[in-house]
Amino acid sequence: MSRIGKKPIIVPENVKIDIVDGEIKVSGPLGNLAQRIDRQISLEIKDGQILVTPVKKDYLPTKSRALWGLYRSLISNMITGVTKGFEKKLELEGVGYRVALDGKDLTLNVGFTLPVKIKCPEGVKFTVEKNVMTVSGFDKAQVGQIAAIIRAAKKAEPYKGKGIKYAGEKIRRKEGKKVVSAKK
Repeated sequence: MSRIGKKPIIVPENVKIDIVDGEIKVSGPLGNLAQRIDRQISLEIKDGQILVTPVKKDYLPTKSRALWGLYRSLISNMITGVTKGFEKKLELEGVGYRVALDGKDLTLNVGFTLPVKIKCPEGVKFTVEKNVMTVSGFDKAQVGQIAAIIRAAKKAEPYKGKGIKYAGEKIRRKEGKKVVSAKK
C-alpha cells in the first residue's frame, strides 16, 4: 500500500481546485496548472483537503497502486508551485567562464567558440548573481528541465571541476596522469 498516497493534501484558502473530465486544474497567486488524471485514480475534495484513492479493479491492481502515490505527489507539487514556487540554483566554475542575462534569456560563455543561448520559456524566470544562476517558476517539472538543459551546456568535468553544476553538488575528482620517471 502507498504510504504517500494515503496522506490527504491540504488546500490553502488562496488556491482554487477544479476537477473536470479526468483533469485537475489548480490556480493560485503565482499561476495556473493542469494535470490529466489516470482513470484508475479517483479524487475527492472534503473539508479543504484532497483525498487520492485508487479505483479497485480486478485487472492490474499493482498499476493503480503505483499511480496512487505518483498522482498524490504531482497534485501536492502543483499546489506548492502555485503558492510558493520552485527554484534551482546552478554554479558556474572556470577561468573565463561567464553567464549573463540577455533580456529574459540566458547567455553562457563556457569555453566554446560561440556563446550558448538559452531561451526563457513562459512561466520561468532567470536571475544571475556573479557565478550563481537561479531558475525559478511555479511548475516543478519545467524548472527542473530548464535547469538540466543549462547544466548540460557544459557539465562540470572531473579533473579540474570546470563547468556548470547544481548548488551543493559534489563533483567526484579524478587524478591526472602520473609521469613515470625513466630509470637507467
